Amino acid sequence: MFRRLKIAWRPAQKDLETFRLVKFFTLTGFVVIVVFTVLLTLLVADRLQQMALKKSEDYASLLAANLNHQVFQQFVLPAAIRFQGRIQISDPEQYELLDTVVRNTIHGFHVQQVNIYDQRGDLAYSTDSIELGKNYLTVPEVKQSLDHGDSNIRLVVPKNILVSMLLGSKQDKYLKTFNPLRLESVEIKLTRELGPVIGVFEITQDISLDMAEIGKFQLMLIATLIVLMGLLFMVLRQIVKKAESILERRQEERKELQAQLELAERLAALGEMVAGVAHEIRNPLGIISSTAELLRKRLEANPSDGRLAQIIEEEVNRLNQTVTEFLDFARPREPNLQPTDVERILERGLEFLQPEIDRSQISLERHYQLNGQVLKADSELLYRAFLNIFINAIQAMPQGGRLIVATEPGPQNKGARIIIQDSGEGISSENVKKIFNPFFTTKDKGSGLGLSIVKGIVESHQGQIHIESNLNCGAKVIITLPELEA
Repeated sequence: MFRRLKIAWRPAQKDLETFRLVKFFTLTGFVVIVVFTVLLTLLVADRLQQMALKKSEDYASLLAANLNHQVFQQFVLPAAIRFQGRIQISDPEQYELLDTVVRNTIHGFHVQQVNIYDQRGDLAYSTDSIELGKNYLTVPEVKQSLDHGDSNIRLVVPKNILVSMLLGSKQDKYLKTFNPLRLESVEIKLTRELGPVIGVFEITQDISLDMAEIGKFQLMLIATLIVLMGLLFMVLRQIVKKAESILERRQEERKELQAQLELAERLAALGEMVAGVAHEIRNPLGIISSTAELLRKRLEANPSDGRLAQIIEEEVNRLNQTVTEFLDFARPREPNLQPTDVERILERGLEFLQPEIDRSQISLERHYQLNGQVLKADSELLYRAFLNIFINAIQAMPQGGRLIVATEPGPQNKGARIIIQDSGEGISSENVKKIFNPFFTTKDKGSGLGLSIVKGIVESHQGQIHIESNLNCGAKVIITLPELEA
């Protein structure tokens, strides 16, 4: 019944711990990738901002040159002719002419404000309603343009620029261009000569929309990459979780296999010992039984003495039955497959136990649906298995009850399913798990080998057996036998 098995035992717990370490590094790697992705996105967005800023600076330089030309051609020259060379921007008529020229030039461009400073650094003109005449020579860009004729560009950003970049929200950003106002030559020359500086242009451009678009692109890029990485991580997480569950299940299976192996080795050794002991016991039991039977016949004239001999004979028979169970457990018999009517075997067992069924006041119900179907089986082994189950059911109903015996075709109409159900005391869920273990019993008497032998007989027919039960709810034994070839 038992074989000594040897398996290659791998350290499952170590494998599981190693896999969990891999899972930890997977999560860490995901975090690192997300951080590097965000940093790379910020670098790309910063590069885009630099490119956009450079484009705005070039645009501002061209706008300043065009504004210088238009002011000289449409204001300086006409004003010099009209007012006999006296150019005074504070004069309302001249101011209106300059304002018209400036606004026509910047019309349609993203210019927030234009200021013009004279040679002393005084604010002489502005497109905004601000105080004129104030000196701005302390502004470094104004002084450098007047003294050296240099152009200067300055970016004005909000204080919370980092929050603006991350959130992609619109924040007012301005590009201030300080460009010298020069006199131009009225003669046409192939080479451009720089004229004297007579003032300074301050052109303020609103670049908020351009920067906001870059911020939106930056936020969209970050969100897209994070979502993609998150989806990738979720897929990887599911794969890791599935693999972890598989490893845990395999670890449990290995533990169960190891436990079964150890139990099988113990039972094999026990079976060998039991077989030897049972063989040695059976011979003396046979002598005691025959002697008790002879003694009972001689003492039939004395009923009291005859009863004692009968008790000896009954106990010897019971002990002989126990020894037989030990031998069946230790050396199970291979089934001799022959065409067998399963329902007839059930009826044979019920007829044998009918007196006990009547004495216990148990109502018996039969529900046979095999209709004479014949299976390849060992009739004697099945009879012993069914008889053992019937006896357990009767013993579970000492105060009477109901016993149902049913048969039906097996799965896909192949083989047979036998159902034996009682309304007795039932079995606790904990004991149901151990009910087929050798030597396990809930009775005061018995070897605990009955159901273990039944299970062995059913499995020797390549069948299956299981029990459904709860305390005080009876028990149902379900046996499934397949079709076998003789």
